[in-house]
Amino acid sequence: MRKIFALLALLVVAVAHPGRAQELNAQVAVSLENVTITDPTLVAQLQKDMTAFLNTRTWTRQPYRPEERIKLRLFVGITAIPQNGTYQATMRLIATRPVYGTGYETNLLSINDRNFNFNYTPQTPLDFAPSNFVNNLSSLLAFYAYLTIGTDQDTFARLGGSPYYDQARVILQYSASQTITNESDAGWTDASPRNRYWLLNNMTDPQLEAFRTGLYAYYRQGMDIFIEKPDEARTSIMTALTGIQKANAVRPNTLFVRAFFDAKADEITNIFRTSTDSQQKRQLIALMTDVDPGNLPKYQTIIK
Repeated sequence: MRKIFALLALLVVAVAHPGRAQELNAQVAVSLENVTITDPTLVAQLQKDMTAFLNTRTWTRQPYRPEERIKLRLFVGITAIPQNGTYQATMRLIATRPVYGTGYETNLLSINDRNFNFNYTPQTPLDFAPSNFVNNLSSLLAFYAYLTIGTDQDTFARLGGSPYYDQARVILQYSASQTITNESDAGWTDASPRNRYWLLNNMTDPQLEAFRTGLYAYYRQGMDIFIEKPDEARTSIMTALTGIQKANAVRPNTLFVRAFFDAKADEITNIFRTSTDSQQKRQLIALMTDVDPGNLPKYQTIIK
């Protein structure tokens, strides 16, 4: 287990060169959604280049052992090709985190991006500069890399992901001023309430800090001790969910809260199904009725 209590002040966000231990273990799948393409090898090359971009960089100065690398799956569906080299697409991201002392992997993120639009030519290698726009595809991939790493770090130390969210914000700001077709990519701006702009802003809003501290309580103080201390773990997870409920009361149904419960509803159900504390079960159902009513039928099964 890496040294999670190192001084956060020593964290320096950096993009290093390939060859060192990386943070991400990414798999990328690219598909065509009712789109024809003249070169059948392009999709395979795009998939290969995106995978290499994510996996052959070190995004931080934190030491990650090979078994600690964050598993990340990206499913990119190309929906239109307005012109040669320009692609309109959607993306789904699923990230998982190992639970300490077990072989179990818990969902960390489940995110959909409906404006994953980019330019790409196989002859041009994907490159990235932390403080300058290179192209929209590298910006998209780097943004989600830092968002994922930031979320992972929040689970190991309270607010531990802050340096990586800061870097994601730099990417968001310089990408918002660029164009990839004839208009700016709306995902980088506040044009839509459910895009990557609001995803990051919700995550870093001081009024929603209870959500981020809730991540630490849920994972480090809950999931990581569940095998040895299940009752204590459930208490911590209830504390985390209560904090998320409070954050949700301030800003109802934010994108990140939705993404959290989309990723965790089944797991939360399984955690409390084996509890012998009927009062705790009722408390959970009451809480979820407020904060995650869409998945309420799942939670109600814990008392059947």
